[in-house]
Amino acid sequence: MWKHCPFTRHQALVVYIVLEIFIHGVKGLNVCMSGSATSCEECLLIHPSCAWCAQEDFGQARTLNSRCDFSQNLLKRGCDAPFIENPRSGSSLVRSKPLSSKGSGVTQYDVIQIYPQKISLSLRPGDQTSFEVQVRPVQDYPVDLYYLMDLSLSMKDDLDTIRNLGTKLAEEMRKLTSNFRLGFGSFVDKNISPFSYTAPKYHDNPCNGYKLFPNCVPTFGFRHLLSLTDKVDRFNEEVQKQMVSRNRDAPEGGFDAILQAAVCKEKIGWRKEAYHLLVFATDDVPHLALDGKLGGLVHPHDGQCHLNDKNEYSAANKMDYPSLALLGEKLAENNIFLIFAVTKRHYVLYKNLTALIPGTTVEILDQDSKNIIQLIVNAYNNIRSKVELSVWDHPEDLSLAFTATCQDGQPLTGLRKCADLKIGDTVSFNVTVDARGCPPKGTRKSFTIRPVGFKDRLEVSVDYRCDCSCTYYTETNSSRCNSAGTYSCGMCRCEPGYLGARCECEEGEVDHQYLSACREAEGKQVCSGRGECSCNQCLCYESEFGKIYGTFCECDDFSCARHKGILCSGHGECHCGECKCHAGYIGDNCNCSTETTSCVSDDGKICSGRGSCVCGRCQCTEPGAFGDTCEKCPTCPDACGTKRECIECRLFNTGRLADNQTCQRMCKDEIITVETLKTDDSNTVQCVYKTENDCVMKFTYSEHANGQSVLTALKEPECAVAPNAMTVLLAVVGSILLMGIVLLALWKLVITIHDRREFARFQSARSRARYEMASNPVYKQSIPMETVFHMHSIKSCNGGVH
Repeated sequence: MWKHCPFTRHQALVVYIVLEIFIHGVKGLNVCMSGSATSCEECLLIHPSCAWCAQEDFGQARTLNSRCDFSQNLLKRGCDAPFIENPRSGSSLVRSKPLSSKGSGVTQYDVIQIYPQKISLSLRPGDQTSFEVQVRPVQDYPVDLYYLMDLSLSMKDDLDTIRNLGTKLAEEMRKLTSNFRLGFGSFVDKNISPFSYTAPKYHDNPCNGYKLFPNCVPTFGFRHLLSLTDKVDRFNEEVQKQMVSRNRDAPEGGFDAILQAAVCKEKIGWRKEAYHLLVFATDDVPHLALDGKLGGLVHPHDGQCHLNDKNEYSAANKMDYPSLALLGEKLAENNIFLIFAVTKRHYVLYKNLTALIPGTTVEILDQDSKNIIQLIVNAYNNIRSKVELSVWDHPEDLSLAFTATCQDGQPLTGLRKCADLKIGDTVSFNVTVDARGCPPKGTRKSFTIRPVGFKDRLEVSVDYRCDCSCTYYTETNSSRCNSAGTYSCGMCRCEPGYLGARCECEEGEVDHQYLSACREAEGKQVCSGRGECSCNQCLCYESEFGKIYGTFCECDDFSCARHKGILCSGHGECHCGECKCHAGYIGDNCNCSTETTSCVSDDGKICSGRGSCVCGRCQCTEPGAFGDTCEKCPTCPDACGTKRECIECRLFNTGRLADNQTCQRMCKDEIITVETLKTDDSNTVQCVYKTENDCVMKFTYSEHANGQSVLTALKEPECAVAPNAMTVLLAVVGSILLMGIVLLALWKLVITIHDRREFARFQSARSRARYEMASNPVYKQSIPMETVFHMHSIKSCNGGVH
């Protein structure tokens, strides 16, 4: 669980070598000796690697700051280890009860969901220390759910729907927890103009004269109707009694109601050992802070409970609506998860509000609230699947850095949130703490780390290690200082008018033979021209720009690089012309942040895996990639594959991202569905993929000039229809018959052509034969038999006469 990690001998050797390289590898660089330390405490502030030698006979007392150096150098120069002041940062456990696995039952009030519960830190400025926090959402944890409903006239059909909500909701929630309680409250708006109808005829019935619904109850701000109870029948009874009211403008006064439900803990009945769910059901937008000025309400909301004896909000007409900041503060302070149950046309507005109010989620409510039970169950599961750490009472001089290790075991630098968890999963966060300075002596500070919406917390107390133990042996008017100064930590602090390592000189004494000791090198100016040589030492001049210091007054704290006119960008200290950056910043002028939170894309990757995080901003290296986290890349090879998952989950609720919370978190692009997809636009990427049903889905991916990604997809995948067996059979038979007929026709055509050619040839031959017979002189035409018989008959007749 909790691990202390002392250095091994090998690790210590590596650290020593690195320090040696750092100290000796950079020519002329020694941040400790070039600093302005004139005491042990000042030395410790220069750099976390600096140490002070409190040994009296150390060195030759040539300079005041020679005692401040790296500990390895001090040892080499003859300082014994017991006299070296070099405190380190560390942590220790104060309270560390083990994590629980179950929420309800006899151990309900001893449930532990965060480990450890209290630690103590000892911090030396600039010397980071780390500790691990583990969080485990337990199973069967008690749940308090307060249903806050808009009872304006437009919600009448919703009121009719939820009249038996209590019983059904309890049945569903008891599948998730055995300890469930339910409460009920309602709201409309402030009963003043211009938010409501205030004419006398509307006083008792604001629906007076409204033909569609002529009767309703007077307008009210917020009314607490039922404290949290496990008797769900009482919820049904209370809802049965309710009637809608009417206000004038479209926005409602729901934020007044949310704040009262959050801060009136005793009247609402929130239990300390339970998840607090506040369901806010409405069909319109809310009034925000400063809207109240339209009705003459100039006093800002005080964040206090104002329920009277009738459990009605008594300050509705006295104070303005609460701001988002105040609302978020009070919800977090009372560990309340806010669930916006809103109609589809207002989903985007409330989705944007969730980014401004920690611990909130939004779900789409049907027009008549028919889906309210499933909506609440989905929102509850969504809430339980996330763990996010928040820091309370964060001291300004402390820097915190988080690294999350979620269920996949991969460390995510800069993140303090894990999602897609299952009940009972344990996640861990490494927290690195760095102190940027020292508060006044004796100061102890503390802060708290809490998972959002949990009652569990980790208390962190901080003690600053800015003092040296050698100061406990301070001697005033010490003989070691010629009775002219105070001896502390191996050196003398002289009384006014005295100088020297042992206060042996008086101001004004000048011995020219010692002037060479005040020159950095032969031929250079005495004390670099920025001081006077007195008693073998340089006394540096004062400067309106800052402090001049060093053995030869060669250093100052104002000649470093600036960014936008600010020395070391405000994120570092100037030491002898070089910026020494605070933790979390690098660069010559410390303007480059090492924080990577702003570079993490929705899929949890640094710069979407297409670039690197430089100075807190993504530099895209993949050709065609752009966007704050390089998330946009129409021309990348994985563009279609990435967007395909969003098409699947958003349009068809399938694929890897099908669960609601993951899809909403990772798929925020606008998706337009069409009947026919245009593919002639050169600025779009054409994407095609095969679905699980062997259908083909097509969509295009483009980026608008405003930076918004737009996906245009077919409403339904294109699927091939299986052919009918009878149709196939008839088609085959018909094809065979058709081919037979065609072949017969071709055969008939060929025969006909052939016969016609032969007949023509015969006719031609016959014509030639007739011609030949007519022109032949030998040829005599034959006499027909009838003619012969006729001539013979005539001759016979003639012979008889003679």
